[in-house]
Amino acid sequence: MNIVASLVCGLIFGAGLVISGMTQPAKVLGFLDIFGRWDPTLAFVIAGAIAVSAAGFALARRAGAPVFAARHLWPTRKDIDRPLVAGALLFGVGWGLVGLCPGPAVVNIATLSPRLLLFVLAMIAGMALQGWRQSRADTTASRADGGITLAPTDG
Repeated sequence: MNIVASLVCGLIFGAGLVISGMTQPAKVLGFLDIFGRWDPTLAFVIAGAIAVSAAGFALARRAGAPVFAARHLWPTRKDIDRPLVAGALLFGVGWGLVGLCPGPAVVNIATLSPRLLLFVLAMIAGMALQGWRQSRADTTASRADGGITLAPTDG
């Protein structure tokens, strides 16, 4: 059932991106061009997303247990560390250069644009590299603490 819920959420997200025009890099770059021909459309999309997300999170917090999972998996970390800042900077630079972030890039695969396919391949390579780096860090940390692995909490 999780795969169906994920598919439905992805389809709703993708439809929202298409309807709002956020799959068009020119729209996103227009929002980022604050000293040129600024296009505020993305600000309205973000405001709508925040409103829907806030309502969804409020409902989820009041619910006893999730519908499609055994338990809630709320984030527990609240610190700002070097990897978070570096990742945010890389994301922002990539978004500013290309006008796409991962969601719209995946939706745009249907265009079969060679430049877009190269972007998605580079994005996948970056994710794989991060996954590999994280697994090495986890292995090193596990060896350092005697092999003890901490399980996530419901928070």
